[in-house]
Amino acid sequence: MFAVTVRDHVMIAHSFEGEVFGPAQRLHGATYVVDVTFRGPDLGPDGILVDIGRAADELKDVLAAVHCRNLDDEDEFKGLNTSTEVIARWVADRLAPRFAGDAVTELEVTLHESHIAWAGYTRPL
Repeated sequence: MFAVTVRDHVMIAHSFEGEVFGPAQRLHGATYVVDVTFRGPDLGPDGILVDIGRAADELKDVLAAVHCRNLDDEDEFKGLNTSTEVIARWVADRLAPRFAGDAVTELEVTLHESHIAWAGYTRPL
């Protein structure tokens, strides 16, 4: 299995509902380092799994939709606790159609909250 990873970051604001979140129930900010790993068993005709520049550009474009925004105010997140896991899935689901038909068969999105904690989501294409 081949793998290619690109990295970017995104800054958001949000709040959570539920006692489990403690003080994070209040509005707060988060800066995530976002890694996306593209996987596939074969290379395309050009000898690559995915063009790294294109992968980086597509990730930047997806993240631009939420960068420096309060997710509590965004319609598509209404009624959701925008946990790290939920945001990872959101990123993956927006990237996946952009790579349909490529040699990529799976992508994994990892959001790093800090140097000691991260969460992710993996999905097939």
